[in-house]
Amino acid sequence: MWNTVGSFDANWLLQGLWGLLSVFMVEMVRDMYHVASHLWQPLIQLHNWHHKAYRKDFTLVSEELYRKAHFYNDVPESIVMMTTMAAVALLTPLWGFWLGLLYGAGFLVAALLRSQGLFHTSDLTHEPGPLKTLPGLWFVNRTYHWRHHFDETTAYYAGYFTLSDKIMGTALSLKGKTVAVTGASGTLGRALIKRLAAQGAKPIALSRSADAVIEGAVKVIPWRTGQEQELKDVLSRVNILVINHGINVHGERSADAIAKSLEINALSAWRLMEVFLETVDNRWGPATKELWINTSEAEVNPAFSPLYETSKRLLGDLITLRRQDTPCVIRKLILGPFKSNLNPVGVMSADWVAGAIVSLAKRDIRNIIVTINPITYVTFPIKETMQAIYFKLFSDSIKKS
Repeated sequence: MWNTVGSFDANWLLQGLWGLLSVFMVEMVRDMYHVASHLWQPLIQLHNWHHKAYRKDFTLVSEELYRKAHFYNDVPESIVMMTTMAAVALLTPLWGFWLGLLYGAGFLVAALLRSQGLFHTSDLTHEPGPLKTLPGLWFVNRTYHWRHHFDETTAYYAGYFTLSDKIMGTALSLKGKTVAVTGASGTLGRALIKRLAAQGAKPIALSRSADAVIEGAVKVIPWRTGQEQELKDVLSRVNILVINHGINVHGERSADAIAKSLEINALSAWRLMEVFLETVDNRWGPATKELWINTSEAEVNPAFSPLYETSKRLLGDLITLRRQDTPCVIRKLILGPFKSNLNPVGVMSADWVAGAIVSLAKRDIRNIIVTINPITYVTFPIKETMQAIYFKLFSDSIKKS
């Protein structure tokens, strides 16, 4: 008797797990249908109704367009979801897969009701109003989906799980983005600007020399540490700021070396971060602005340069603290030793590192680790998670007016 009950319970548990998998599969089918709706002309014509139905704040252009959007886009999409899962369920003995069919049927019923004006509640990703949260990391929210409508329609395809966009490299679009890069005259700065330009971005080089010739940059703006506030007008028109400047005094430990390391590697970067964050508006800013900061793997590993480690760890701590209340996405660039003027014995190519940064950013990785040291891939996430929890528990949130 016990064995029968135990077997029965185990079978139901197993089928339940297959059912959950089927729901995930349906969402992947929906995402692939969405991609096809931007590539195949017959589906493009149907999908365009969806894009025509909303204004920039997700209010409806008209009730008629809203109904047509559901009838011409959502209804056939739901039928494809159901048909695909029905085929999978019929071809396997796993009846848990029928849950995917029922899940798709829920979308079909809602779409039909909305197309006939019988159901007026909008889904969560299309609720009207300003954007109040950061783009979802693993699950699609309003801010994430807003970017598909009003930032770049050939990206941000995911409907619920962002995994499909991460795999395709469409979780962040750089096309048309104005990207400012500090330390632009350096080895990594030049490589980043070249890579960003190749993605369709419009890079601005922030360099000590206005005469610097930097391939891919649409403009070179002279700037030095201590002049962060003077860049506010420029940064107000920038979508992504990459804080990349730094100094390595190697084995020095004089008072002057301490002052330079703290000022350039940590305090200047922190001030520039705060100036940029002031330019993030409270309507579309969470979707249109980002901050990338090069902190280096010196946050968790020795760099054989004590002042470089100390200043970079301070910067890393300040970023982790600021992330608790940030109005936009802040990405950390945790980079291992690449060959540059600061590190002539680096083992990685700066161009390869820049390519990896851009590729991982397009997959919406918030802590971008590029190194040959496998330990960093383990120690940094643990350090960052524990420190974030500590800061959240023992620091007060910013009071918003």
